[in-house]
Amino acid sequence: MASASRLPSLPRFSPPSLRKIPPVFFQPSFSFPSSSSSLSLSKLNRHHNQLSLSASSAAPQGSSISKHTDLQLPSFEAGPFSLEDGEILYHNCLEQLGLSVRYVDVELARAVHSLILKLPEDNYLSNSLITAYSKVGLLSDAYNVFAGISSPDVVSYTTLISGFAKSGYEVQAVRLFMTMRERGVLPNEFTFVALLTACNRISELNLGFQVHCLVVKFGCVRIDGFKVDQFTLSSLLDSCTGCSARKSGREIHAHALKVGLESNLSVNNSLIGFYAKCGCAKDVQALFERMPTKDVISWTGMISAYMGFGKVDLAVETFNKMPERNPVSFNAVLAGLCQNDKGLEALSLFYKMVFSGIEMTEYTLTSAISACSLLEEKSISEQIHGFVVKFGVKSNAVVDAALLDMCTRCGRMTDAQVMLCQSQYDANLSINWTSLICGYARNAQPEEAIALFQWGLVKEAITIDQVVLTAVLGICGTLGFHDLGKQMHCQALKSGFIYDLGVGNAVIGTYSKCGNVEDAIQAFELSPAHDVVSWNCLILGHLLQRQGDEALAVWLRMKREFIKPDMITLVLVISSYRHTKSNMLDDCRSLFFSMKQVYDIEPTSDHYASFVSVLGDWGSLEEAEEIVTKMPFEPKASVWRALLHCCRVHSNLSVGKRTAKRILAMQPQDPSTFILISNLYSASGRWHCSEIVREEMNSQGLQKHPARSWMIHQNMVHSFYARDRSHPQSKDIYSGLEILIVECLKAGYEPDTSFVLHEVEEHQKKDFLYYHSAKLAVTYGLLKTKKPKLIRVTKNILLCGDCHNFFKYMSKVTRRVICVRDTSGFHYFSDGKCSCKDQW
Repeated sequence: MASASRLPSLPRFSPPSLRKIPPVFFQPSFSFPSSSSSLSLSKLNRHHNQLSLSASSAAPQGSSISKHTDLQLPSFEAGPFSLEDGEILYHNCLEQLGLSVRYVDVELARAVHSLILKLPEDNYLSNSLITAYSKVGLLSDAYNVFAGISSPDVVSYTTLISGFAKSGYEVQAVRLFMTMRERGVLPNEFTFVALLTACNRISELNLGFQVHCLVVKFGCVRIDGFKVDQFTLSSLLDSCTGCSARKSGREIHAHALKVGLESNLSVNNSLIGFYAKCGCAKDVQALFERMPTKDVISWTGMISAYMGFGKVDLAVETFNKMPERNPVSFNAVLAGLCQNDKGLEALSLFYKMVFSGIEMTEYTLTSAISACSLLEEKSISEQIHGFVVKFGVKSNAVVDAALLDMCTRCGRMTDAQVMLCQSQYDANLSINWTSLICGYARNAQPEEAIALFQWGLVKEAITIDQVVLTAVLGICGTLGFHDLGKQMHCQALKSGFIYDLGVGNAVIGTYSKCGNVEDAIQAFELSPAHDVVSWNCLILGHLLQRQGDEALAVWLRMKREFIKPDMITLVLVISSYRHTKSNMLDDCRSLFFSMKQVYDIEPTSDHYASFVSVLGDWGSLEEAEEIVTKMPFEPKASVWRALLHCCRVHSNLSVGKRTAKRILAMQPQDPSTFILISNLYSASGRWHCSEIVREEMNSQGLQKHPARSWMIHQNMVHSFYARDRSHPQSKDIYSGLEILIVECLKAGYEPDTSFVLHEVEEHQKKDFLYYHSAKLAVTYGLLKTKKPKLIRVTKNILLCGDCHNFFKYMSKVTRRVICVRDTSGFHYFSDGKCSCKDQW
């Protein structure tokens, strides 16, 4: 077999009108197969500038023109051609090239090429050959033809740029365009469409803007009568959609109106996608209703838009009104139901698709698997898993990752590990490895997730891409792994993946969850694009720091920039009113009761729980109770728990007792309910009642969920449970803690044994109290760090009152700053005080 030909590197020329693209897009090392093998381009690692080649599937094997037509190529005697013979051969070559494209016949295309070599050079014929090779998947041959043209024209360049852009070679498309500009060949509208396609596929916002400027520039001077058409506008809108460029997209819409293309079907379909991505529900609906003609793409786009807005009923209604449906339409509804946490409905639709004989694709199966993941039912997940295997899906990165993800969500971690082991020689190894990392994080095993990530790097089993970065950054936020989060941020900057919106949001979220709001704000401001998730991460950062006024300032900025909030945004904003410096209950009430009218968002249990917490924290417990009792739907236990927590803070027994009865009726076997009630009595000085509640809890055999605290030291997670002696340095930790207890007792610390929930003698309670997990973790931090380094500890539940009091004295006697993150947010202990002001 002949050796594979390699595409020569094009010059890295950056003309004045185009700024340099981030380095990640200029490190390709592409190799092409030999002429006797077919080409398969893998787009999974496109952002790494790598191509996966295999001897399969670009062109149908064995496909031949003889199977489709009786036309035969003319044969000529050796020797010079007559003019008439040349014209016959010329037109026959064009005709046969068209047939080779129509039937994806590689052999015919190459046979025509061998005949063209006998003719004098002709750009039109060469360009047709480039087109044919590109469309049958032979880009190596297409480039060789291009390289042999002595004076390639705009069509030559545009044809090859288009072929590159549509086949996963976006970087080469950009380079070829730069070479074209360097050599003085002026682009036309089709060149810009091809180049914008490349920008859109790699989500390169800056380059897209620069191309947009060139389009405007050429349109103004009208070189050679150039005019923007529907194809250019559609591509520009698609680019704006991919990059969340709201302002530019609206400007393009205005231009479409100006040039009379507002009724064009292609432009309108792109506008539906653009406004849907921007969250403009009313604009999308009005646009759809105004469209003079609609095709299946229009209807499907509208279904996806409604699903994205959370309007499932309208999406289903639109689906039912469709005059014509195809598998893509069904997949849009199926994926939308999963997107809106409608797992049961999604599985029901999937079953109907199976029994109706609707064509199944990898997207169908992936959505069905996602529906199982939402239900978190082990038996159902096993059935779907068996169906997928029986269906005969070949190794597919997306489906395999979805199956592995489903296993981790449905309590099948062992099966997930087996799947990873089976794929260790598979091309999808990195994807599956990443899925298992996410699974560990999801199953409250973040240490295992970080360990697997680090081991994967050592084994070179993980390719650092935007998915891995997003997952690991999320885990860093969960663990409070600030240093590793910074390293991942640097990796994102170095690789260029920071331009990916998901990675950018993960960076903002990680800094917010690690208590570093300043870096979160800086990452937000430097991000090239934002969506509602970006804003939510920033608000969350202030909320965890109990900076209510700062969080509301971000919310005000969102409104000024016309960013449409989602359900999570409003949960965070309502919660922010708990931590404002002044009582802003009236503003909170106004926002809560206007959610439906102003933002078209129905309040959920999460919104009610947040609102109840705000009312309760500001002392309006009776109003909070009334709000819960008058909810338009049955309140979840989380809403009542929010009210009970406020009753504990304000020692309100009357409301607390009624609330406790409600929760016990709903969840009689939940030990956390008994703990809340016991703490309520303790806070009110009713020690005897608190003891009775604890005795009742123990008599039912209910055990408190184990509290766990951890600290990061030297890139390792050090976890502790109460009275835990499993740590290798436990002897030093306990010795150090006993010294600290003595010093704190001298400084005025008094142990609060009401927080001991075990049935032990009174003299034993202090021993239980002194060795809570948080105390052990903070002591370890004191032993392993020096001033002025901040001691960072994370706890998986709310910090108990005794630990909170102890850390205030510890910060005073050690003169260190201690940061503890629990489920309520961050506590900064310094010089005997806590940043939460004892309200948590």
